[in-house]
Amino acid sequence: MMIRIRSRDGLERVSIDNPRATVAALKSGIESQLRVPVQAQILSTNQNLLLAKSQTDLTRFTDMIDPNTALTALNIGHGSIVYLAYEGERTVAGPAFHPSGSFGKKMTMDDLIAKQMRITHQENPHCELVSFDRDAANAFQQYVNESLAFAVKRGGFMYGTVSEEGKVEVDFIYEPPQQGTEENLILLRDLDEENLVEAIALGLGMRKVGFIFTQTVSQDKKDYTMSNSEVLQAVELQAEGDLKEWVTAVVKLEVSEDGSAAVHFEAFQMSDMCVRLFKEGWFERDLKEEIDPKLSRMTKDVVVGGKDTKDVDNDFFMVVVKIVDHQIASLFDRILEYVLFGLNLIECCCVILSAAFADLLHILACYCVQGFWYRGPLSSTFPIENRIITVTMRALKNHLDRAKNLPFVKRISDFHLLLLLVRFLDVNSDVPALAGCVQTQSIVPEGYQILIESLAAAS
Repeated sequence: MMIRIRSRDGLERVSIDNPRATVAALKSGIESQLRVPVQAQILSTNQNLLLAKSQTDLTRFTDMIDPNTALTALNIGHGSIVYLAYEGERTVAGPAFHPSGSFGKKMTMDDLIAKQMRITHQENPHCELVSFDRDAANAFQQYVNESLAFAVKRGGFMYGTVSEEGKVEVDFIYEPPQQGTEENLILLRDLDEENLVEAIALGLGMRKVGFIFTQTVSQDKKDYTMSNSEVLQAVELQAEGDLKEWVTAVVKLEVSEDGSAAVHFEAFQMSDMCVRLFKEGWFERDLKEEIDPKLSRMTKDVVVGGKDTKDVDNDFFMVVVKIVDHQIASLFDRILEYVLFGLNLIECCCVILSAAFADLLHILACYCVQGFWYRGPLSSTFPIENRIITVTMRALKNHLDRAKNLPFVKRISDFHLLLLLVRFLDVNSDVPALAGCVQTQSIVPEGYQILIESLAAAS
């Protein structure tokens, strides 16, 4: 079977003959095929291994520390990804190359520039971490999973906030008009609609913070994290976003050998070098021949690992970003607030206990400690724009009827509902006012309430 090994050097493959192999056999395969000594290897199924910055951090990854553990016991099978950290240096095998500017050959200015254009791994992202509003993320993946069966690609723009420390919080996902196929995602962008989205986000105190897309189930067993077309689309949008903390999220359905499947989120930033290459026109957009999708072709030679080449492994362009649960991230902020403001020991213990058992105590914590479990002002229950079923005013009436026992501001605290409403409002005055009420959860002026209820009743 083939195991994919991701390290600081990119994504590589190791072949193992025995399907019942142990961790020790995998380490031996890595030593013989990738030239990393067994004693220098630290392996884990957790991608955060690559974010470890000290020896103490590395010792926390113990899931593969026992050499006698069977790989199948760790849900590692053909096509699985295992993360590798190691000390020292090695020579990494790269794609075929040809020399440029060798002795006796006249060097052009492009040759000289290429000699300076060295592609290396960027160790640290500008984004400290990213967290997703659980409801928003679930609404996105659930549609792709249940309605599209991960058979075609789907994408959206993520909106939220960025802290001074570089932490990104995603509060809602806007899905533009698009056409997805098994291999490609074409965004049919509507600039008028995007201007409305921007107006709502501004009123909510948010901004565009990234791009999210899904990979199809057929991509699960391929030996790349992102294809060259996905890298090109991601870096184009990151360059357009002009935000150093911009995040690209990938959602995929991973199917194990026993047939079970699970949805996974991964987050990356396109490296500074990747953005520079894109802005300076180094990416080859019109390929005249098929190349391995795990490679991106440049218009001129660049230097990778001391070699001149036009084909660069996509992993050189991706920087892993840590993902934390939106509510848990906010929870730790609350713990700090509790300590700083001197709450009593029992309340602090409740906070810490809930942090450790967040999923189990979620409902209990919400009721036991009022206001303790952070949830943003937005829900994600209203039908979402630009999907198979068109959103109509009937959906507005049904939504308001279902939430009739809630305060009116709660009833309209959904981005997708606001996007429907703003088509009937003034974008310069009404939209900021209404979005501001949602942001602060304050009383909606009677005039807006009458207008919204009238639009719903007219359906």
